[in-house]
Amino acid sequence: MALQQGDWIVRAGAANVMPDDSSGQVGAIAGSGVDVDDALGIFANVTYMIRNNIGLELLVATPFEHEITGTGSIAGLGKIAEVKHLPPTFSVQYHFAPTSNFRPYVGAGINYTTFFSEKAVGGTVTSISLDDSWGLAVQAGFDVDMAQNLFFNADVRYINIETTATTNVGNVDVDINPWVVSLGVGMRF
Repeated sequence: MALQQGDWIVRAGAANVMPDDSSGQVGAIAGSGVDVDDALGIFANVTYMIRNNIGLELLVATPFEHEITGTGSIAGLGKIAEVKHLPPTFSVQYHFAPTSNFRPYVGAGINYTTFFSEKAVGGTVTSISLDDSWGLAVQAGFDVDMAQNLFFNADVRYINIETTATTNVGNVDVDINPWVVSLGVGMRF
């Protein structure tokens, strides 16, 4: 299944978002911070090949839901909030071997992450809201043919996501910066 200029590629599958997170202090609470847990979800992407080796990709997904826990001096609070996010990402990809049965690629682009359904889960933090984020994204992956126009896909991305969480006990800057590992299937049209 050789890729050619003008081809459309559609992929879908499961993605695991694994934050490589860090945070500032929560308001004026000395030694405090927050941690963001992993989230599993469903992704889909569409790539249009503008050249045999170059594609334009749009990544979309179902909402990913994360738990936010206190760290440092507020670690005893445990889970303090739940939040959902959507991370649409636009990338330019370079496909190294468009005529092979094994087609590795790399990509770079821009991500917009929107947060919603923020919910404080009781205790000291009674309200929370997260700012949306713009950031860069890079990826590497491969497609392997399984049948005519059907292939297996594996992909890893690093996405720059930085936000400020506004809570009733003060604001906290959070760098989520996740690695996103996905496995799926795809079709060429």
